[in-house]
Amino acid sequence: MTYSIVAFDPATGQLGVAVQSHFFNVGSVVPAALPGVGAVATQSFPNLQIKPRALALLQQGRHPDDVVRELVADDPEADYRQFAVIDAQGRSAAHTGPRCMAEAGQLVGDGFSVQANIMRSTAVWPAMAAAFESSRGDALARRLLATLDAAEEAGGDLRGRQSAAILVVPAEGSEVDRVVDLRVEDAADPLAELRRLLTLNDAYTYGNEADAALTVGDRTGAAEGFVRAMETAPDVVELRFWAGLSLMDAGNDDRGVALLREAVAAEPVWLELLHRLDPEDSPSAARAIALLGG
Repeated sequence: MTYSIVAFDPATGQLGVAVQSHFFNVGSVVPAALPGVGAVATQSFPNLQIKPRALALLQQGRHPDDVVRELVADDPEADYRQFAVIDAQGRSAAHTGPRCMAEAGQLVGDGFSVQANIMRSTAVWPAMAAAFESSRGDALARRLLATLDAAEEAGGDLRGRQSAAILVVPAEGSEVDRVVDLRVEDAADPLAELRRLLTLNDAYTYGNEADAALTVGDRTGAAEGFVRAMETAPDVVELRFWAGLSLMDAGNDDRGVALLREAVAAEPVWLELLHRLDPEDSPSAARAIALLGG
């Protein structure tokens, strides 16, 4: 009861997997990816060993077609399985066993593969492919989410919705490096929740970039990063607080104090945090406390 996509972004080298299913905690089952190597989705009576085995074979330089053939040949239950593999060159391959429950199918395209089983109609996976191909230019995670949206609009899972996940890894890095790693374990509308989390992921990514700017003494860059983070997720009071303080550190007291006032008015705990900050790390903290009257 699952639809998924594995994909490669040639502009960034990122690899990703996205999935939605009427299944609890689908993100712990279907996706796997390794920077610079490939990505895998396994579903329909999933064999979890497919994920490490496929990635290991890709790491040896095997073509995805060969990987799929070998995994199918070694699996006595392959007729019930559905899985897809993509490598860091954008080459993909997939398998849909003849005993996967209808409606089931796959579509392998340039830099992606979409696959689905127990769908309401055979329109689901073509709609997914069209959505991914038409979203060129967007960030990979957003393209993956658009693909899931298209599946849902085309009818989606026969049994409904329950969980969803997006995993995106960078072009280079270790097995623990992630660009996006989000899961919705159980929800009435998993894709709506996944979209909310992806927006927060974007905001905190900008915040992390701002922290990185601070470590090299770039207070202007830090202020720009925290402001971008706040504007991405305006309801997160913490981001408003750090944006305000970083603006003051960069010399923009008027806007900085205004944002700090808003943060403290919403959650007074942030005034207490101002008192606890190390003056060497936050040179404007004392001035901010005085201007806030705290």
